[in-house]
Amino acid sequence: MAQAPLRGIFIKFIWSLVALVLVLAIGTYGYHVIGGEKHTYLDAFYMTFITLATIGYGEIIDMSNNPAGRIFTIFIGTAGLGTLWFMFSTLTVFILETDLNTAWRRRRMEKIIKRLHGHYIVCGYGRVGRNVAQELETTHRHFVAVDEDEQMLEAQKEKNPSLLFLHGDASDDDMLIRADIEDAKGVFAVTGDDSKNLMISLTAKQLNPNVRVVARCHELRNAEKMKKAGADTVVSPDFTGGMRIASAMVRPHVVSFLDEMLRTEHKLRIEEVMVPKHFEPRSLGTLSLSSADYVLLAVRKHGDWVFNPGEDYIIEAGNTLVAMASPHGRQELEAALLPG
Repeated sequence: MAQAPLRGIFIKFIWSLVALVLVLAIGTYGYHVIGGEKHTYLDAFYMTFITLATIGYGEIIDMSNNPAGRIFTIFIGTAGLGTLWFMFSTLTVFILETDLNTAWRRRRMEKIIKRLHGHYIVCGYGRVGRNVAQELETTHRHFVAVDEDEQMLEAQKEKNPSLLFLHGDASDDDMLIRADIEDAKGVFAVTGDDSKNLMISLTAKQLNPNVRVVARCHELRNAEKMKKAGADTVVSPDFTGGMRIASAMVRPHVVSFLDEMLRTEHKLRIEEVMVPKHFEPRSLGTLSLSSADYVLLAVRKHGDWVFNPGEDYIIEAGNTLVAMASPHGRQELEAALLPG
């Protein structure tokens, strides 16, 4: 939750309260002067109160022959009503912007999360997690962010209103269940703690053995432990960064090509598409896999690679097609493999 706006609302409420006290004080003193010695300060305060509250009780201090007193009453009533209106409206905004509004938004987000299918869960929304999320957004993939830093999540929500997130420990069973891991396609364990990423991998596989888990690892000696815990792939940003730096030196044109592909307005990526289970074996030629939005590069079949397959190549269920495609092109390719 953004703290600066709430602080501003709270300050407005305090000033409205001060203004109300000031109006009550002025009214009490004024009515005491108007009423004279025969009326106490309690009478004057009561007169001020029923004027502000518009209760409508009879006047304790007689104003029937006192024009100045009536003008003073009009002034106190107007100032008091304006102050009360401002105070209560500010209080309402403050309440809505705190617990009630937060609870409502959380319930709404959880309902949206429950409707997701084939989404990804990003456990740890720090610098690495946000870069993962940016790539998922760029390629039109839904995801849910899970992190223990609520203030950071709220700040990111301000920048990206469509962000779906859950506040809590991603290694807890309940948190991953709330993120709808049963319908998730993959889990990213990318917190800054290797032990936490190991626990996330273990918990995710226990809850959904079919979900794919990619874990972040700082110490390479922990990589094997994470794989044994359930991680399908373990990535070390330090190791990968070192390989990228070396590649930039020894194969600069390849690196330049990949960088340009990521920056292009078409958002091209090397994508993989799984052939569905109920797909009837067919040749590539009969599928008419031709589009300006994707280029078929290879087919993965029973552990073997077939690069640039010909039109007579038979595609079967369980094969994986690898293509250079835009987000729309990936969706076209997936649609072409659907039955019927």
